[in-house]
Amino acid sequence: MDNFSFLNPTKLIFGKDQLARLTQEIPQYGSKILLVYGGGSIKKSGLYDKTLSLLQQIEATVFELSGVEPNPRITTVRKGVEICKAEGIEFLLAIGGGSVIDCTKAIAAGAKYEGDAWDIIMKKAQVTAALPFGTVLTLAATGSEMNGNSVITNWETQEKYGWGSPYIYPKFSILDPVHTFTVPKNQTIYGIVDMMSHVLEHYFHLTDETLLQDRMCESLLLTVIETAPKLLEDLESYDHRSTILYCGTMALNGILNMGYRGDWATHNLEHAVSAVYDIPHGGGLAILFPNWMKHTLKVKPERFAQLAVRVFGVDDNGKSSEEVGLAGIEKLREFWNSIGAPAQLADYDIDDSKLELMADRAMANGEFGNFKRLNREDVLTIYQASL
Repeated sequence: MDNFSFLNPTKLIFGKDQLARLTQEIPQYGSKILLVYGGGSIKKSGLYDKTLSLLQQIEATVFELSGVEPNPRITTVRKGVEICKAEGIEFLLAIGGGSVIDCTKAIAAGAKYEGDAWDIIMKKAQVTAALPFGTVLTLAATGSEMNGNSVITNWETQEKYGWGSPYIYPKFSILDPVHTFTVPKNQTIYGIVDMMSHVLEHYFHLTDETLLQDRMCESLLLTVIETAPKLLEDLESYDHRSTILYCGTMALNGILNMGYRGDWATHNLEHAVSAVYDIPHGGGLAILFPNWMKHTLKVKPERFAQLAVRVFGVDDNGKSSEEVGLAGIEKLREFWNSIGAPAQLADYDIDDSKLELMADRAMANGEFGNFKRLNREDVLTIYQASL
């Protein structure tokens, strides 16, 4: 196990009827609020009206930024930054899933920066301050509600990059499973794949003696595998929504990966695909991750075998680690197929015509991946296998 330090400053407020906590949490930060949300589903569900009523109780002055895209774009971030600077915004409130929260994080940092917010995403400028913000989560997926990470797309240049800063942790996040009841089945599936992929990104590393971390990752995967089919049969089950919601947060709030560094190549591969084609992030991960696993199996086959036996129940009697590991990869693919996740890029009408462009985007910062460093040839091989 490697040396590590850990701090997560986000206050997690979990459970039914917790939205009213807004009246306790927000006033300490200010009264000029920018409300950030997506395509309007929060209005249909009634969450928007409830939130405005609570903000009225604390006499907040509310400005709004709606229309945040599923792959949030820098153009929307710029709009939010402009509002913050022009109106003297003191606090941001993100209501939505990971895309809305990621966008809000970029706005919060951009509002304290004199240049273009894209400089921050491209790591040309370092974040030294950010406006405070909170979240009301409506989708179990990214874990953005309790971490300092964000992913932003520049559609004009077809670039999509992740970035992070200790200044962009939410001050608080309200997680009421009821707020996820209206999430459609396909988005629920994408969220399930995303959180499982976060755990798998952690799991594949080269550090020795991570016994407890391994078991925590495996238990989260087992919990999702057990719960997901039940949830997809009953999308308004409070218990199943609660479990999946909590799993999504725990998958990427820093607790699982203390003491080692996970891989994260597959996320970079997917960001390049959705930068070019604007497909759902979870859908892209479902397609790419098993192919990345097959491509890297020989790096540390015993790691794949451990996952196969402990999580997918593969019988390892008389088999090599590679054979067991490959069987586990197939079990993962079978599970994702069974819940309705895509298996090929062709499912999104993606052919080989832009593989080179996707590879350009994936290789923008050179070779990547901590479990196995991927070069351009590796990237193209994985993309070809995913067609």
